[in-house]
Amino acid sequence: MSAPYSKALDMAKDLVGHQELSPSSLYIVASPIGNLADVSLRALFVLQMMDFIACEDTRHTQQLCRAYGLDKPASHWIPVHQHNELQGADIVIQALSSGAKVAYLSDAGTPGISDPGARLVSAVQSQGFRVVPLPGPSSVTTLLSASGAHSGDDQSFIFLGFLSSKAQMRSQQIQDMSDEHRCQIILEAPHRILDLAKALSVLGERMVTLGRELTKQFESIQNLKAHNLWAWLMEDSNRQKGEFCILIHPKLIDKDPLGMDVKVLKLLLVHLPLKTAVALSADITGQSKKGLYAEALKLKNSLAPHDEADEA
Repeated sequence: MSAPYSKALDMAKDLVGHQELSPSSLYIVASPIGNLADVSLRALFVLQMMDFIACEDTRHTQQLCRAYGLDKPASHWIPVHQHNELQGADIVIQALSSGAKVAYLSDAGTPGISDPGARLVSAVQSQGFRVVPLPGPSSVTTLLSASGAHSGDDQSFIFLGFLSSKAQMRSQQIQDMSDEHRCQIILEAPHRILDLAKALSVLGERMVTLGRELTKQFESIQNLKAHNLWAWLMEDSNRQKGEFCILIHPKLIDKDPLGMDVKVLKLLLVHLPLKTAVALSADITGQSKKGLYAEALKLKNSLAPHDEADEA
């Protein structure tokens, strides 16, 4: 253990030690996705106080904890991974039934986000035990914050996780993504990144933010057009190494007042109440309701009023 982490453990006790930890509770602990310094003081304190630590990979998490000066005997570790999550949940529930405090960590990031943990949480909750989340590192929010993709009116995004490894199914998923106007985030492993990049080329001019090895020594974040992604990766083999998080930027919407979105709005306003016309236009065109509503107010006086009797 290095001196800085020794100080961090002491600080965790000073700052968080007054907080009471509930027995018979499962603590979901977010762990660093690369940089060990991203661990929270609350996480360090909780891990010190746990009766058991359940985790995706006991060897990996033991090594992580030892880096912080935390060590537990072998009997205090419970493996809970994608291949045994329900069976592992039974062991955790038995421990909780005896009044124990149990933490759960996936290999990196926040459990249950494209990592094991969701089934464990569901099983524990179904038995009436408390689940306490400790927020922390996540590649999804890390890349989102550095992408600039939320600069428009629409602040929503979709997390899709890993796409299918089967080419035909992946192509269909990407076709669905091309029709989606919101920001979308996917994950990929190094051995599949080139295949994914080729498949994403159908998105053409749509902007993509590629995050590689986030928070680690060789972290890189690159904005480029989807059809240029494969060539950019091929320029340097080092760009193909590491874990990837990929963000597809929102679909650009034609804001020309003569564009199709306003034409649709005009047609609907003739026959429908303003709010209904705006809601349907947003669903059809992908335009934000806020923008369409403002446009509808401008158009309202110039269009024939809809028949009030139609609303009855």
